[in-house]
Amino acid sequence: MRTLLLGLDGVSVPVLDSLVDDAVVPTLESLFERSATGPLTSQLPPWTPSAWPSLYTGVNPGKHGVYGFLTFDGYDHDVVDATDVRAHALWELLDQRGHSSVVVNVPVTAPARAIDGAVLPGYISPEDPPGHPEGILRDVRDATGEYTVYGPMDTPGKAALPDIAAHARSRGDAFAYLADRFEPDFGFLEFQQTDTVFHRRPEDREAVECVFGAVDDAVETALDATDPDTVVVVSDHGIGEYEGYEVRLNEFLRDWGHVETTAEGEGMPSWDAIARQRLQQGEEGGTPDRGVAERGVELLARVGLTSQRIQRALEPLGLAEPVATLAPTDAVRAGTEQVDFPASEAYMRDRIELGIRLNVEGREPAGVVATEEYDAVRSDIVGRLRELTDPDGRPVFDRVAPREAVFEGPYTEAAPDIVVVPRAFQNFLNGSLLGDHFGTPRESWNHKRDGVVAVSGAGVDETASLADAHLFDVAPTVLSVLEVPRPARMDGTPLPVVTPSPVEQYPPYEGMSGATREDHDVAERLAHLGYISEDG
Repeated sequence: MRTLLLGLDGVSVPVLDSLVDDAVVPTLESLFERSATGPLTSQLPPWTPSAWPSLYTGVNPGKHGVYGFLTFDGYDHDVVDATDVRAHALWELLDQRGHSSVVVNVPVTAPARAIDGAVLPGYISPEDPPGHPEGILRDVRDATGEYTVYGPMDTPGKAALPDIAAHARSRGDAFAYLADRFEPDFGFLEFQQTDTVFHRRPEDREAVECVFGAVDDAVETALDATDPDTVVVVSDHGIGEYEGYEVRLNEFLRDWGHVETTAEGEGMPSWDAIARQRLQQGEEGGTPDRGVAERGVELLARVGLTSQRIQRALEPLGLAEPVATLAPTDAVRAGTEQVDFPASEAYMRDRIELGIRLNVEGREPAGVVATEEYDAVRSDIVGRLRELTDPDGRPVFDRVAPREAVFEGPYTEAAPDIVVVPRAFQNFLNGSLLGDHFGTPRESWNHKRDGVVAVSGAGVDETASLADAHLFDVAPTVLSVLEVPRPARMDGTPLPVVTPSPVEQYPPYEGMSGATREDHDVAERLAHLGYISEDG
């Protein structure tokens, strides 16, 4: 293999350093010792469903079109998949230039496009993802044993450490099998549980070391199987403790006269509800029809008995959490006071997007902000957000900007109209209407901007500085290592550790011929992954 790209989801330099100090990751330690290394600045938003596509296409979300877990059509929503990524992936560009690839467990890659080689999709795909070639998952399972997209930490309860380790090691076994079968020029192997463990069990050092120890074993398996000339290690973002506040932006927008509410079950979508109540049943990820339970609690909400009021009554008795666990999520949502999309001027529709969407006349189905009022309404909200301070008097945001100052490309229109960057990523955004403006972050660890990068091997200048490395630079760097021209539309540039390849015009991206959006039959464990915001 000429080049191996290893993806460690959600890994930061401090996390990796602590594991090296405790001798948990000897294989990765050896790789980093002989590499040019440094922090890797992630994009906005620094979350898996948008960041990995940016990394493997080399373009910002305005050029590939994915901003979060959900894609929106007016006020309706669906779960993103590879058909929503409207830019060529690294392995597709390499295929155009006669290079073969094996891609394993990379997020947002199902359904897979045909290439010379194999693609075994990862996170946000169905549990039995449509990979390439047809039947490849069955072949992997026959050759290596049990292989699943989602692991034991993605389910309720405290998973056993041996099961967690076996799941991580299965990535290495699958990759080694496919590399031996297809003999690719390029390989890409990603690990998701390095992120999940900090969402699910951040204070459990034994679990953290179990995950990273097993990942290290899988990396060793991949290296032994492929003996790559060059190795690039990257993370899509960092992770760390959140010591600020939970910031409920829609409560502020309601106070400022921009948000209207409803208790009729048609408001803010809940990623938790989509995953736990529908995707596990093999249904599509879009807006559901309300059942009997939802209609019943909706009637109660109309007379003032909302889920929020029930929660406040149960909390002093210690019953709020147990009841919430047992209640069907869609039913809870139906009885919850929520943002009324069509009636509101502006709202945060999905916290992962890091922004505010305006309800614009002629753009949204029932837009209420006239086109000529757009600039004034947006400027007013931007001004208020920039002045917003937390209960300790500190600014809530490091940056508040119009979307065109952050994104560029044909799909900028799909972005939030206003982008917000939480201060030092210490504040946790929440779109729920919970009465108070601020609360305690629901997760003690979450995403940060700085990940990590390491490059070693043939033709690599290990003394070069990677101080300015950015997520968008990974794809052009890999192309340069393989001496393949890089597309002119890429936003990144090759890292200074390699000789840059020339820039060329590639054919424009065309949608997947014959591909249709997949029914997302993701199991219940998807609802418990660390990325999910249980805003219902």
